[in-house]
Amino acid sequence: MLERYSGATRIYFIIGHPIAQVKAPAGMTRFFEVEGRDALCVPIEVPPSGFDAFVTAVTDLSNVDGLAITIPHKFAAARACATVSERTRLLTTCNVMRRGPDRGWHGDMVDGIGSVAALRAKGGSIAGKRALLVGAGGAGSAIGLALLDEGAALLAVHDTDVGRRDALIARLRQRHDGRVVAGSDDPTGFAIVSNASPAGMNPADPLPVDVGRLEPGTFVCDAITLPEITPLIHAARARGCLTSTGIDMFEAERRSMFDFWFAT
Repeated sequence: MLERYSGATRIYFIIGHPIAQVKAPAGMTRFFEVEGRDALCVPIEVPPSGFDAFVTAVTDLSNVDGLAITIPHKFAAARACATVSERTRLLTTCNVMRRGPDRGWHGDMVDGIGSVAALRAKGGSIAGKRALLVGAGGAGSAIGLALLDEGAALLAVHDTDVGRRDALIARLRQRHDGRVVAGSDDPTGFAIVSNASPAGMNPADPLPVDVGRLEPGTFVCDAITLPEITPLIHAARARGCLTSTGIDMFEAERRSMFDFWFAT
């Protein structure tokens, strides 16, 4: 994987706080190699207080061509971009940045693309289904929009931060008015349950939904990558549900990240 690594290698940082849980550095670097690109994905931990200073500094680094953004920086990243995609403009969040013509940053949000692709790859479907989204942060915003864009009949949004939940509902209603409502931790009646909250990253975390109410026909997605088999995924499988994990989501998403970074 490092046979061509040299001073000519192009650098793509992945930025988060914490960063130890991310799987992208090895997976993305292998993908660069398969696609014939002399490039390396490098993790870097940046606290929220240092994000703006980091972007200012990295803008002047001529061998850095792109950034991947993870928690908690996705909203700050959108504000740091000179130009953004339509998705990012609507959601005010992004997870990938590339150089624009003037070496400024152009941003997009592809978490939703990865989530719905992983769901389909694992045997799920979206059109006409009722979906419950837990977590209205950066990833949740993108997943909610993608589910609606792919034809979900209804999206219920649940977040313990009511203000953040309501802000996302308002944004999504700009494109999908009448199909977005406030939800709860009760998954009864939903064909899709998607966890985009941090619940499950730590052993002591509460479950994001009442798993005792999961029905065998429900498809359960989790965006968490470490652990891959979260308590939610474990419980869902025990109840006969099909599932997709955060690793499934990343593996589906990396093509979109690559295509964004190397767009001509």
